[in-house]
Amino acid sequence: MKEYIKINSNDMVAVALKPLSKGMVVNIDGENITLLEDIKQGHKFALVDIDANKPVIKYGAAIGIAKENIKKGSWVHTHNIKTGLGDLLNYTYTPEYSPLAPTDECYFQGFRRKDGKAGVRNEIWIIPTVGCVNNIASSLEKQAQKFVSGSIDCVAAFPHPYGCSQMGDDQENTRQILANLINHPNAGGVLVLGLGCENSNIDVLKPYIGDYDENRVKFLVCQESEDEMADAMELLSQLAEYAGSFEREPISCSELIIGMKCGGSDGLSGITANPTVGKFSDILISKGGTTILTEVPEMFGAETLLMNRCENEKLFGETVNLINDFKNYFTSHNQTIYENPSPGNKNGGISTLEDKSLGCTQKSGNAPVVGVLSYGESVKTNGLNLLSAPGNDLVASTALAASGAHIVLFTTGRGTPFASPVPTMKISSNSALYQKKNNWIDFNCGVLTEDVALDELGQKLFDYVIEVASGAKLKSELAGFHDMAIFKQGVTL
Repeated sequence: MKEYIKINSNDMVAVALKPLSKGMVVNIDGENITLLEDIKQGHKFALVDIDANKPVIKYGAAIGIAKENIKKGSWVHTHNIKTGLGDLLNYTYTPEYSPLAPTDECYFQGFRRKDGKAGVRNEIWIIPTVGCVNNIASSLEKQAQKFVSGSIDCVAAFPHPYGCSQMGDDQENTRQILANLINHPNAGGVLVLGLGCENSNIDVLKPYIGDYDENRVKFLVCQESEDEMADAMELLSQLAEYAGSFEREPISCSELIIGMKCGGSDGLSGITANPTVGKFSDILISKGGTTILTEVPEMFGAETLLMNRCENEKLFGETVNLINDFKNYFTSHNQTIYENPSPGNKNGGISTLEDKSLGCTQKSGNAPVVGVLSYGESVKTNGLNLLSAPGNDLVASTALAASGAHIVLFTTGRGTPFASPVPTMKISSNSALYQKKNNWIDFNCGVLTEDVALDELGQKLFDYVIEVASGAKLKSELAGFHDMAIFKQGVTL
């Protein structure tokens, strides 16, 4: 098992992968360094002498400022470094990226829809336009399980509390998210279930949906039906017959769209799980595919790295707006922009918000940024895209699905059972979590602390994603979990 790691060649600190004792001699880059203190797992120690008021470099970037002189071999944490962030920042575009070299094309076994889109699942979705019909949707889901056969993977309802009593952008966002899910190619058939008197009723929603396959999408207004359950089951029967006609076929990975998200981070998240996802992202993009990075508050402190990887100045400006708009969202609600790491983060070795954000953004790999998406906006450009959404697990994962993600990769140091509208792969940062919650975790990156190389694990994750895209079920899918949450941003009438 590896005992410590220097993440980037320019780093001034290394991270303990297991508890290290005072007096221990570590060898990094051919130099012996004697530890001056005990170092807990996930915590940092200095590789060089660091002067007071100078940046402390980890992940190849500043994670804060030294509060005092720090000697080589010393523990580096909240007692001797502080954040270097301020509320108001000026950004300058300094391009620092190289296009990824193309690699050989590969294929997954997916479903080709009539509109030309590709899906990785052939599911039947029941989508309420308003929370008032949630119970009907959930009841229909149970009764419609009899339609799961052949190429049909499952029948799933997506209850939510919105669709009425909303105003302005808040209501627009709900309509756009619902429309995007209705159009998602992972669904071979969709029943749109309305009440009839809601603000976002079916007639209002249809322009957001746009052109649709009438065999694939059916509508039911419950107030207009004498027996909505019977009528809905008849429509679901028709949808099942249609969806069942689709079979898996080879589809290029260049059409694969993968969302990237993290939650419940620990001291190893930015060292094992997130870099592995970053390697995966680079592999997929090198084959012409697409990844989406979200959680804008988790970019604060690392945003300049993403800005400088923008392909052009227009994208740079859009990324600046992405960051500033979310800062304004915080300040408009009288909340602090730069939240300090939680006690759990600090106990795990995360010292500053920069430290946390730089670990989070490891998921983006090294590809240039080719697209910046507003909340509810669909992917248009193959490659690495940034998406405006909060850090909340359910909201951000739903946003990724609504923007077109076929699968969401979710890294975690603590574990979670939740799902999203699309297959949601749980990736553990440590082996203890993988062993303890094997019913939740699909892929373990804790092996990076052993004798597995990052490039090897990144390729292994890529291969596994192809298996999942081709039909292999994830733990949350086997449990029958499907979740959805919409970003609430306005008043409720």
